[in-house]
Amino acid sequence: MDVITRFLKYVSFDTASDEDSETCPSTEKQKLLGEYLAKELKELGLSDARMDKDGYVYARIPASGGCDAALVGLISHMDTSPAASGANVSPRIIKYEGGDIELGGDAVIKEEMYPSLTRYKGQELIVTDGTTLLGADDKAGVAEIVTAAEYFMTHPEVKHGEIFIGFTPDEEIGRGADRFDLDYFKAAYAYTVDGGALGEIEYENFNAAAAHIRVNGFNIHPGEAKNKMKNAVLIASEFINMLPPAETPAHTEGYEGFYLVSGISGDETSADIDMIIRDHDMASFTARKAYVERTAAYLNEKYGENTVAAEIKDSYYNMKEKIAPVMHIIDDAVKAMKDAGVEPKIVAIRGGTDGARLSYEGLPCPNLSTGGENFHSIYEYIPVRSLEKMVEVIINLCRI
Repeated sequence: MDVITRFLKYVSFDTASDEDSETCPSTEKQKLLGEYLAKELKELGLSDARMDKDGYVYARIPASGGCDAALVGLISHMDTSPAASGANVSPRIIKYEGGDIELGGDAVIKEEMYPSLTRYKGQELIVTDGTTLLGADDKAGVAEIVTAAEYFMTHPEVKHGEIFIGFTPDEEIGRGADRFDLDYFKAAYAYTVDGGALGEIEYENFNAAAAHIRVNGFNIHPGEAKNKMKNAVLIASEFINMLPPAETPAHTEGYEGFYLVSGISGDETSADIDMIIRDHDMASFTARKAYVERTAAYLNEKYGENTVAAEIKDSYYNMKEKIAPVMHIIDDAVKAMKDAGVEPKIVAIRGGTDGARLSYEGLPCPNLSTGGENFHSIYEYIPVRSLEKMVEVIINLCRI
């Protein structure tokens, strides 16, 4: 099966994860794709192909006879972002000749808004119908890895070391590495195939933390409220307004860190703020967390003890520290892309991957492109050529 057919099959599975769920995987429907993949890998002849009780899929391609190269791992995630619907995805392949792309209804990929389109004039693109996301993040990575695996199984003359494959649930909600079986996955290093535009190689990412701010107010009838009411919603707004206004995602790029308020709810009695804190530099990351704590302390001095409580939990760290000692794996990725006729571009991730977590658990794991664009939205698309080229890249990366 070619990578395009495979990808179109995978996106027919609704695998959206759910950050409010405490199960693993967070949605049972992710296991439907997991079961399909485990069966497919087994039918292709891979060793140990299985899905475990938590929805993780594993398989292994034994080394070619006489090959003692380092064990390589390939990882992608099966879930899609809950930011847009992943149910009843209706993809179609179009020939892009320039200009805007009308998806359906009022949904249009505007060239002015998404200038990446200009790079793909004359190419075939897989797009949505404007009602759902596509699922290239990261079913494109899954399809590319499985297609490369099929190549090795049907071309025994192509020499390679042992290759481990892992597909995770719940990456989109930050839990993809939580129950990853490193006792089984014996690779010396691995690559997540979970990036964006074709050619990207990423081994730097944000340090990230999640913060929950709880505001405890005091409510009383508004007619008797003078010098008594402590309105939690207003104090929560005050907290938000004390965050540096130019240090939000809408005002930053590259290596610049940010504060993101992702949710607020409440009334006069209590209010809750959810936010994330991110920065590439560890010292700046630490300073950002300290600023949130100082802001809470200031408001407690102003309104009284225990008015504002800040709970901050680290999510993942910049993998650069763990990749630096094994930079040959980046050099290998650069060469694999050049050999496939792809221009490599080393960029920093303004986010994180399963690989960031796994790198700190003993498995150095940089990230490679899938070829997709506009992830987490109904405007998501992926060029056919990018899917095909990434299969070549993965093959080049693993062959001897």
